[in-house]
Parts: sequence; structure tokens; C-alpha cells
Amino acid sequence: MHHHGYLWTGPKQRFDEEGLRRPPHPEPPPAAGPDDGERYRLHDRYRDVVAEFPHTNLPPIETAHWLMKPVTSVLGTWEGAREAAAWLGEQLAQYAPRFDSGAHRGTAHLATLGSSAAERLGWGGDVSLGFYLERPSFLSLALVTCSPNRSLPELRCPIG
Repeated sequence: MHHHGYLWTGPKQRFDEEGLRRPPHPEPPPAAGPDDGERYRLHDRYRDVVAEFPHTNLPPIETAHWLMKPVTSVLGTWEGAREAAAWLGEQLAQYAPRFDSGAHRGTAHLATLGSSAAERLGWGGDVSLGFYLERPSFLSLALVTCSPNRSLPELRCPIG
């Protein structure tokens, strides 16, 4: 078992595009013609998700789905939960001055997040955190347990 680290910052509006943050359904919607209105839009949307989801580092809705993202999205890999949580702590410290909420900037709060992450990773769980930065930006941080992932063991390790 090991852990992969992921980080994304970007416009909150992009983060809110939930359709692009979900993997495509295994079965495409029925084909539709241009005069078929809603079905035509649904089919176009499905095509967009198929094209974008596996190739973009936009954070997925379900944390384990990070394992389906490009290998270039992996910012670090650690065997131990404490090492992975230390990376998370470094990222939190780096971005904390930009957090929109003063309550999230406190060192005690950040330390609690780090120790909680180490504990969760220790039993094979995943960690996902999100923070508003200066408007309208958003920070997403994730640590995903791999080989196997507890919630989706069928997902393969992106590193190989």
C-alpha cells in the first residue's frame, strides 16, 4: 500500500463544473439527431466528459477517481502515511496565507488536519480537502491510498 498526492488550484467556476468531475457512465446515452433537443445536448455533454475526464487534472467528485487521472497529476508518492501527511502539511502551510477564511489559517487547525490525515491514511482511507483562496479561486488537496484503494479496489495504480 502507498499514497499519491494531488493538488489543484483554479477558478471556483471551473471547479463547479461537476459534470467534468465525474467519470463518464460506462454506457453512452442513446444517439440523437440535431432536432432531438435535450437528447442531442446530453449526447454532446457525454462526448465532452469522455474526452476531458481522463486527461484533465480537475479534481474528481469521488476522491479515489484521482487514480483515473493522468500520471502527471501525481505530485508525490509515499509508502508511509506520516510522510504523505507531512507533504499535505507543507502544502497547507504554503497556501494558508491565501485562504479566504481566517479560521482556516490557524496553525492549530492546520496541525489537526495533518494528524487526522495521517490517521486516516494509516487505515487505508483517502483524504480530500478544499479551501477557498482569494476570490474566485479554489484549492483542492488529496491523498489517495493505492494498491488497492479501499473504496474502489478495481482502480489501477496510475504509476504502474
